Parts: sequence; C-alpha cells; structure tokens
Amino acid sequence: MNRFYLILLLAVLAGFTSCKTLSSVGKADKKFAQGEYDDAIRLYQNALKNTKEPGPVNFKLAESYRLSNRIAQAETNYQAAINTGLKKEEAIFYYGLALKANAKYNEAGAQFTRYAQSGSSKTLVARAKLEAANMSAIPGIINTKTYNEIKTLDQLNTAAAEFAPTMLNGELYFASTRDGKKYSGNGEGFNDLFALRFDDPTQMMGGAVRKVGEPINTPEAHEAAVTFSKDGTTMIFARSNTGKRKGTLNVDLYVSRFKGSWSEPRLLSVNSKDAWDSSPALSPDGKTLYFSSDRKGGQGGNDIYRSTLDGQGRFSTPENLGPEINTPGNENFPFVTEDGTLYISSDGHPGLGNLDIFRVENGKPVNLGVPVNSNADDFAPYIVNDESGYFSSNRPGGKGSDDIYFFKKAKPKLVNFYVDVTVRELLPNTTNYKPMSRIRVELQDAKGTAVDQAFTTPDGKLSFKLDTATAYSILAENPGYFAARQTVSTIGKTPPQAQLTKPETDIRLTADLVLSKIVKDKAIVVENIYYDLDKANIRPDAAIELDKIVQTLNDNPKITIELSSHTDVRGKDAYNLDLSQRRAQSAVDYIISKGIAPNRITAKGYGETRLIVKNAKTEEEHQRNRRTEFKVTKIAQ
Repeated sequence: MNRFYLILLLAVLAGFTSCKTLSSVGKADKKFAQGEYDDAIRLYQNALKNTKEPGPVNFKLAESYRLSNRIAQAETNYQAAINTGLKKEEAIFYYGLALKANAKYNEAGAQFTRYAQSGSSKTLVARAKLEAANMSAIPGIINTKTYNEIKTLDQLNTAAAEFAPTMLNGELYFASTRDGKKYSGNGEGFNDLFALRFDDPTQMMGGAVRKVGEPINTPEAHEAAVTFSKDGTTMIFARSNTGKRKGTLNVDLYVSRFKGSWSEPRLLSVNSKDAWDSSPALSPDGKTLYFSSDRKGGQGGNDIYRSTLDGQGRFSTPENLGPEINTPGNENFPFVTEDGTLYISSDGHPGLGNLDIFRVENGKPVNLGVPVNSNADDFAPYIVNDESGYFSSNRPGGKGSDDIYFFKKAKPKLVNFYVDVTVRELLPNTTNYKPMSRIRVELQDAKGTAVDQAFTTPDGKLSFKLDTATAYSILAENPGYFAARQTVSTIGKTPPQAQLTKPETDIRLTADLVLSKIVKDKAIVVENIYYDLDKANIRPDAAIELDKIVQTLNDNPKITIELSSHTDVRGKDAYNLDLSQRRAQSAVDYIISKGIAPNRITAKGYGETRLIVKNAKTEEEHQRNRRTEFKVTKIAQ
C-alpha cells in the first residue's frame, strides 16, 4: 500500500556510494539504508539463494516488506529469521503483526504475549501488550452485523494506488501513483492529486479522471491527503520533501487559496520540522484542523492532533487528542462529519489486521466492523451521511495496491417469526382428539411472565408473533382440564442475510397443546422415574421427570395430588412396602424443595399391592409394575 505516512522516510537520505563492487547482500543493505525497499527486496531474495547466513538476510527482507507497508508478505521471512536463532528480538513483535495481517489471530496473540514478557524496547513492549489485549475483541468485531455493502469504484481504480478520497463541488478528489516517476521505496509511482466527476453520480459511473495541475502537484515530491474548506476556497494537503538537501526531511502540510486558480502552496504553521505531519481534515465550519503527526510528546507512533483557527486566521498550537483516541500504535486520516462526529484510521485500537476505520462515540473509538474493515489496511474514510461513504483499502480483490471503495448501509432483510398453536382435547379412554375452541392461551417469556395472550378459533388454532433470538413457553388453560405447556425458541433460527432472497421472510414454528380432563383419583403414570437398586435417592434423570410434576402443580394451582411409588413382586412384602414409601417420600421432598406447598402433595408407598401385570415373568413386565404415579385427590373451588 502506498500510504503517505510511509513514503516519507529515507528517500532523501544522503550518500554517494563508492565505485567498489559490493556483494549481493551489501548491495541490498545499501538500498535498504537509502529507503529503496523495492530494490532491496529483489536483492535480498537473490542473496537468500547463496548465503550461508539466512537469518540476517531473512530479517532484512522481512523489514523491507514491513517498511514499504507490505507486512503481510513478511510473515515467512520473519519466521525463518526467528527459527535461525537470530538475535533480533523485535522480529518477534513484527512477526506477530505479520500474522495478524494474515488473519492468523491465535498465532499472532502468542507472539505478542511472548514479546511483551521478554522484550527490552519499552515502545514495542507497550504495543505488544496492547496488541495482545486487543486479540480478545476480534471475534466480536467479526460477528457484529453491520449490514454495510461495499462497491469498488472501477471508474477510477487502476493497477496503481488510489487512496484518500474527498469531495468538492461534486468532484471526487484522491491521491494516486498512476502518473509519476517510480518511487524506489515501494516500486510504485510518486503520489499526485487527481479528481473525477462522475457522469452518473448515483451509480458512480462515467466521467474522466483529471490530474490536478501545478502548483499543487510537483514532479519530484508526493502530494496526497487533501481537504477543502466548505466554500471550496481553501485547500490543505500533504507534501513530502523533494529529496534534495533543503527544507524539512519528512512530510508537511501545505495550504493553497483559490482566487480563480490555486495559489502557490505554503507551509502551515502547525508543522513540526522534525516530524511527519499529514492526513489533514478540516471541520465543517472550517475552524478546526485535524491531522496526524509523529511529533514528540504523543502516545506512540502517529497521533491525531487538532488546531483551531482564530479570527486573524492563525492556527493555535496543535493539541494531542489524548490516550482515549491515540494509542502506542498509529492513528491517521481523521475525518469530521457535519454533526461533529470524528472518524479515524488506527492500528492500535482493537482491529482485524493493519489499519481499521473507527467512529468515535462518547469519546471512544468504535470499530466499523466487517465488511468496511478487513485484515488488510482500511483507512482514509470520507463520510457522506449516516449510511454511506468512501474509504481506501489494499484488501485482496482490488485492482491495485490501494483502491477506493464506496460503502452503503443496506436495508437488512427482515425475518418475522410466528408460532402457530393448535389446542386439542384427548378424548377419554381413546387415542382420538378434537379441536378446542375459545381456549385461553398465554405466551410467556423465559421467566414465566406473560407477554401476550389469545383465544383459539373454532378449529382450535391461533398464532403469536415472536421476537428473534428469544425463548418462550406457551400455556393453554381450561377449567376442569390439566393445563398444557410447550416451550418454543427462535434462538439460532435466524438465517444469515446472504441466504435470504426476499426483503421480508416469515418463519413459522408450531406448537401442539393437548388438554386432558382432570379425573379425581385416576392414576397417571410418571414415565422414566428410576432408582438405583435398593435406593430411594433421586437420580438426576429422575429429577428431570419430577420437575415436570412441579410444573404441572404450578400450572394447575387448584389441585392437590398423591404421589405413589410401586415395586414389583421380587423381594419381601414388608421390605417392598418400606422401600416404596421411602421412594415416594423422597420424590415428594424433592418436589416440595422446588417451592410446592407441602399441603398440596402427599407420599404413598404401595409396595407390590397394586400390580399392573400380575404373575409378571419378563423384565419388561416387572418394569411396568415398578412405577411412579400421581393422582389428583382434591380440586379447590
């Protein structure tokens, strides 16, 4: 990526070389020292084929990728350097950054933790601790639904780099390397400013790109990252040193005024002669200038600063926005919307790779999430309104190293959940059912609180609308009948947006509630209540079934029941009677422990006195006799 803040260094570093023939590593080192990383990469790659010391060469090759902002390509070389035992501890930290840039988050976290525990550079240790802490936020960023859609601007993107978009009078201005001599730092051209007016602005199609003329663009310096006053009469942009031994060494902010044509740019007073100052952004009212700088006294790498304009047109001393905004990493490319909301690009706040774009909410940066952000560099936002804007990225799939994208919040495809309820009566002494009309059915939340109610139609049906990702119970009640309950949930049932084909999709669940009449003294078998041999304690599997009786008593508050336990004929009569009583009492005690009043339930052990299958022979027949039952003994009026 051709980020302006990485272009600055070392292209102007001096030096005339001797005519002495250098080794391939020596030639590469010379290019590296001069900041000519693209040439250094080629030479180091050739040197690796023959060198007997691959560790240092791999490290320098990895560093060449990193310093030309291609750190994702440096992963294997950092790893190779570390594996040789190279005494360059910073390789561990930068290896972590390379892994992160390739979305290998677990491996990256391990390297950051390793460096944080053993590194000696206070600056890198601080960054390593920050990066390690940020790892835990990545799943949440990835999984947060944003409903944004992105579109690459094919009308202006090329195989060169295009980045840092902004708008003036219907034209989209941006920086590009498409039309300049080769810059040896990264093998791309020098940056210049360009503009495009779309023939069809709504579709961002058509129109011809024009190059901004002199005196703004110059042939031997980089110009990029432009901002305009709202009235279009003031332009502030970043320009690098020309490479000659005069002026400042890095990147500075320049201002030009429009009076029929743009005036000769002049240095702004906010610049620091020993620092990089770039990515300017004027507030909508034109009274505050935000920019990024690596000047002394900041939080770490590049920080966001602001300076206000007084009545005489003089800028105040730049103010660092502080540790809530700035980190030991890099913060760049501020942008301020009409309502004063600040956006920044940062690799220090929790993000997915290199630079991510953040919106400052209540003083704290919030990641814009996927798909605006990725594990590549995502930066330089220009926000059109609450739902759309432009940004730059060097993610895979574009035309060049950096491309400009447009994002827009798509209206999410809606999913409506319903549950269709059927209430039926089980006819006595049969397996037949009939629909029940005018039955009150209650929809309850997970805590048992009623959220809706309705009555069944003559065919025994009704429907409720449900919320997404919510658990419910449905309760049907009718005097003289046992209440019926069924759980229903929409948790995990919302399809991914990509699978939805219509603006609105209805998903219908079903619930079948069967009511049966309460008949006093009629035994009802409770299935799956088992005890260990000769034991009366409640097993976990039995507790599940007893919880259903608890629910029945809660749903039918007017009934009193007897819970009985029965044994088979094996064993002595007196023992079986005692065992069944202990088992029944144990079950009743469990039910009372769940909040049921003791006067609503009694325990009765019948031993082998009430066999279902007399003369049982098979284990299945014995099991039918060995059962738990309950019966209603009283119905309150």
